[in-house]
Amino acid sequence: MSDSLRILVFSHKPEVRESIINAIGRRPATDLPRVEFVEVSGVGKAMEEMDAGAVDLALLDGEAQPTGGIGLTRQFKNEIENCPPIVVVVRRKDDRWLATWSQADAVLVHPLDPLTAAETVADVLRRVPAVHG
Repeated sequence: MSDSLRILVFSHKPEVRESIINAIGRRPATDLPRVEFVEVSGVGKAMEEMDAGAVDLALLDGEAQPTGGIGLTRQFKNEIENCPPIVVVVRRKDDRWLATWSQADAVLVHPLDPLTAAETVADVLRRVPAVHG
């Protein structure tokens, strides 16, 4: 693995992006490199980052407006060859099925538990080889 991992964090709300980043931390597991977070608030920028192929994992807010992370996940999974893994963050446990439908690699539920969030991200990163680097 490279010296760092690039994780895209998408939400239209800065406080949601901050809560996701704080829950994951700069090193989700000791056997993984440090994390560089790339924060984006708009769909266009998220698409640009994903299309560039330099993202190791994306964390998408399922409640983002006007386009949520659930629909965006499905679009990325169907349109990007070698799409990096995606974790969708939802507000309600009942929305987990929607995130699964979107082809998300994992689902986290707000409020985020730092231990669960870091473990989930680490597990997903270990399962899927790095897209770049």
